[in-house]
Amino acid sequence: MDSLSIIGILIGLGAVLFGQYLEGGHVETLINGPALLIVLGGTLGAILLQSPYSAVMRAVNISNWIFRPPDFALEQSINRLVKWSQVARKEGLLGLENLVVNEPDQFIRKGMQLLIDGNEPEVIRETMEIELSAKEEVDLQAAHVFESMGAYAPTLGILGAVMGLIHVMGNLAEPDQLGGGIAVAFVATVYGVGFANLVFIPMGNKLKSLIRKQSHFREMLIEGIVAIAEGENPRALQGRLGGFVH
Repeated sequence: MDSLSIIGILIGLGAVLFGQYLEGGHVETLINGPALLIVLGGTLGAILLQSPYSAVMRAVNISNWIFRPPDFALEQSINRLVKWSQVARKEGLLGLENLVVNEPDQFIRKGMQLLIDGNEPEVIRETMEIELSAKEEVDLQAAHVFESMGAYAPTLGILGAVMGLIHVMGNLAEPDQLGGGIAVAFVATVYGVGFANLVFIPMGNKLKSLIRKQSHFREMLIEGIVAIAEGENPRALQGRLGGFVH
């Protein structure tokens, strides 16, 4: 569990609500169903129109990374690669076959299978780098979905504000109808700017940071698997991969 994400949301939301209280306002004035519908519904519609189905679904799938980021255990993975290197030197590459069967990481499993099949180190590196680039691009498109939501939400907030003002102008002769329109006008703007800067844009940036971390981890795996294919000494392999930890 990423406690910083939870703390960040609580601090951001708390600052807005507490600031509203200090200015003499009431929390319930920020609760407005029509304004919320305009901002979130409009933002969702714009994203579905802009983004391909695969990017939207991937964004949904990795959104839980914000609170439960993947564990990229670099040191543990280095130890595993060193162990595999030792097995390969003692038993040959076919000695790694039993280890591949139980490997949960699809990226590692593909690289190890290329290794066991006796491919040249250059072929293994090229194939794995293509795989890395393709996976990274898919994940970055997913992160861009949230960044785009952060761009659309304030605009939809302004649209909600304009619609609220239109309602107000159409009911100037009926003072009791003015309050609802004014509320939608200003609360929609708050929702748009708030969701963009407190939720959507931070989520997109955090996902991009995690994606870069994942790519760094996979680059280390590629180096380790290629080194095993080249027959590098396990001690030298551990020293080389140690640089990725820092």
